[in-house]
Formats: sequence, structure tokens, C-alpha cells
Amino acid sequence: MRKLLTAAGTLVLLLSLATPAQAAPHKRTVVYYQTQYSNGATGDYVSPLPLLTNNTGVTDVIVAAIHLNADKTVHLNDHPPSHERYTRMWQDLKSMRDRGVNVIGMVGGAAQGTYANLERDFATFYPLLKNVITTYGLNGVDLDVEEKMSQAGITKLIDALRKDFGSGFLITLAPVASALHGGGNISGFNYETLYRERGSQINWFNAQFYCGWGSMADTAGYDRIIGRKLIPPAKVVAGVITNPASCGGYVELDKLKSTIKQLTQKYPTFGGVDGWEYFNSNPGGTARPWEWAKEITSAMR
Repeated sequence: MRKLLTAAGTLVLLLSLATPAQAAPHKRTVVYYQTQYSNGATGDYVSPLPLLTNNTGVTDVIVAAIHLNADKTVHLNDHPPSHERYTRMWQDLKSMRDRGVNVIGMVGGAAQGTYANLERDFATFYPLLKNVITTYGLNGVDLDVEEKMSQAGITKLIDALRKDFGSGFLITLAPVASALHGGGNISGFNYETLYRERGSQINWFNAQFYCGWGSMADTAGYDRIIGRKLIPPAKVVAGVITNPASCGGYVELDKLKSTIKQLTQKYPTFGGVDGWEYFNSNPGGTARPWEWAKEITSAMR
């Protein structure tokens, strides 16, 4: 197993030197963290702490993916969140949270069933999600609905989360980018309708500008969303893939940074950028995946 640090004292020193990344109302640097072990289930642990110790400016880490299963169990990816494989991860994420980085749990994603179960039996499945949020002290949830859910169902979920966790709790959603300008959508409900009805309760959207649903090779896709004059730039975070192995639509870093700089000039309250996913992010790859976040933060400044 690759070791980030060789002694607890070194860890304390590095954390004390790191500049806390403060959550801002815009220009967020958001990192999705799903692969906790590289090279398979028994591979090297991938710690998120270098995002702090290298002063990347990361504002939010989204740990993925929480699944609410039909048998009334909860998994983080393929194991219960309490599994020993996640012990160090939760410790590292707490260290980041203590230093001002928001730790958000992604709910759902490509694996089907979570939202169907919430829709079918909210009274049973919502408490399971609530328990995970409470147990691990999550700052928020990222609702990645990649299956059919009704308008009433998503509204009910947002209302329950806001009621239970208060105004400081972060509620984000992760639609494909086209769903925010009236185009293709894989969630079932209408995002523009949702924003009209519950926009004040949604902190931002992590819009997926990849896999054929949008592109950050230029500003056109982002402009199309803002041009509808409904969702403001501060609530649209541009999602990209950080490695071409993840999906189609990878944009080389220099071109991406050029697009980001144009967007920050055009929209002073530009919402920021999120990257899927952390462990193999270019340009550093698996050896230095934190470099992506540092480059993105620099481009926005």
C-alpha cells in the first residue's frame, strides 16, 4: 500500500502548513472521489489529503457513491460505509472537513435503484440516507439521478433534506449539462421546473459536460445554460472528466484552462469546475492526482 506520510507527526506538520480552502459562493474547485483504492480492490489506498497539503484550493470533495439497496442495506460503492476498507478514508475526510473543505456524499449515479427505492418507499429508504449523513458528518449531498424519478419525488427528497439538516447543509444535483438548457436528460424530472420550484434550496448543479452531453472545449455549452436566464452562473459548476479513460469528451488541460479563463471573465460569479474523478487526474496521473485541482484553481484566479 502506498503511504502518503510516514509518521503521525509529519501529518500534523503538513496539515498545519496547508492553507484551508474556504467554501466560496462561486469559483468552486470540486473533486469527485470514488476510487479509494487504485489497481483494484486490494490495490493502493488513494488518500484525498494531498489536495490539502499541496494547497490546491479545493473547496469540495464529493465522496462517491452511496447506494440505497432494495434489501434495505446501504453501500458506498460495493461495501457498507462502515467497512474497514473505509476507516482511513473517513479519517482523512474528517481532517479535510476540519480544515474547511466541504465533504459531500454523492447519492446514486450510474448504478440503478437508489431513487426508484426512494420513490417506492420513502419512509423506509430516506432514514437510511439520513443515517449515513449523520454518522459520517457529511456537509451535504450530491443527488446524481441517472434513472427515472418523478418531479414530486425529487422535490420531496430536497424538502426532507433541507428540513432535517438546515440551511447550512449543501444540496447539489449532477444533471447532464444538456438537461439545464432543455435538451437531453436522464433523470426523468425537468430540471428547469425543479429550479423554478426549489431553486432557493439548491446550492448548485454539478453539470456533466462530457460523455456526449456537453463539452468544455469552448464556452458554448455553458453559455447556452446561462442564456436561458433562469439558473445563474454561481449555481452552475462545469463538470469535466480528468482523464480520457473515464469517458468520451475529454478536453486537454490547456484548452480547458482557456475555456475556464474565458468563463470567469464573462461571468464574474462563475460557479466553478468539478472533476470526475480524483485518483487518476491529469496532468499528474495516479502519482500526483492533486495537480488537476491546483491547475483549475489557478485558472479561475
